[in-house]
Amino acid sequence: MTGIARVGETIDILGEGPIWDAHEQAFYWVDIRSCLVRRRDWRTGAQHDWTLPEMVGSLAVREGGGLILALKSSIALFDTITGKLERIASPEEHELDRRFNDGKCDRQGRFWAGTMDDQSRTPCGTLYRVDPQRGCVAQVNGIRTPNSLCWSPDGTTMYFADSRAQVINAYPFDPASGEIGAPREFHRVAPPAIPDGATVDAEGFVWCAYYGGGRVVRIAPDGRVVRTIELPVTQPTSVQFAGPDLDVLYITTAKQRLTPEKLAQQPLAGALFAVDPGVKGLAEARYRG
Repeated sequence: MTGIARVGETIDILGEGPIWDAHEQAFYWVDIRSCLVRRRDWRTGAQHDWTLPEMVGSLAVREGGGLILALKSSIALFDTITGKLERIASPEEHELDRRFNDGKCDRQGRFWAGTMDDQSRTPCGTLYRVDPQRGCVAQVNGIRTPNSLCWSPDGTTMYFADSRAQVINAYPFDPASGEIGAPREFHRVAPPAIPDGATVDAEGFVWCAYYGGGRVVRIAPDGRVVRTIELPVTQPTSVQFAGPDLDVLYITTAKQRLTPEKLAQQPLAGALFAVDPGVKGLAEARYRG
C-alpha cells in the first residue's frame, strides 16, 4: 500500500464519476446513492457539496460554466452558482427502474453517458451521445452496466465496457462526427472483479478500477496489464488524473453492499484516494453545449 494516501474525510456510498478540471484547478466527483456532486479545490482543499433531486451517475464541466449531469432520469445542465437545473434530454424517463451511470466527454466536447436497469441488471441499457447542440443520440444498445468510457490520446479509439460482460471493448472513433465503428475485445477481466471507471494516460495506456477486485490496473494498448496498484478497499470505482501537472491519480471507491464484517476490515471503503502513478494524464475536455 506504499504511496497510497487518503484525500479529505469523505466516505461515499458509491463514489464515482471523477473529473479534474484544469481551468478551475478543481476535482469533481459524485456519490451516486447520496445524490451528491462534490467539488474539491486543489489549492485550498476546500470542499463543496451539492445535493441533487435524484441520483447523479456522472458529470462533466461545461465550457460556458457549470456542469452537465447524467441524472437518474435525464441529462441536465447545472448552474453551480445559482443551483438552477435545466433538463435537456430524457430518453428513458418512463422507465422507472433505469438510471444513467458512467459518463464522460470525448476530446471534441461531446458528452457520452450510458443507462442501466438499477434493479434487475437486464441488458436493456443504452449508451447515448449528447452533442453540443444538445441532441441525444443512441449509440450502443443491450447494456447491463455501462462503464470504462475513455478515449485514446488522438481521439480515434473509444474504450467502453458493459461491466457484467467482464470485457472492455475498443471502438473505432471518428473525432469529426462522433460516430463509432464495430467493437473489438480490448481487455478481459477475471471475476470476481469487474471493469469499472477508466481513463487514459498521456502515453495511451488505459487505467481501470477493478470493482470487487481491490485494485487499479494500467493496461497497455495491446490489452496487457503492465502495472497493478493494490488498494486497502475492495470496491474501487473509477480513476482520474489530477493536479496542475496531471501527475496524481485519484481513485473513487464505494462501501455499498459490504457486510458489517467487511466494513470493519476496510474502514476506508468509500474514501477518496490519491497515488503517484509515475506517468502523466491528459486534460479532460469540457462539454461544449
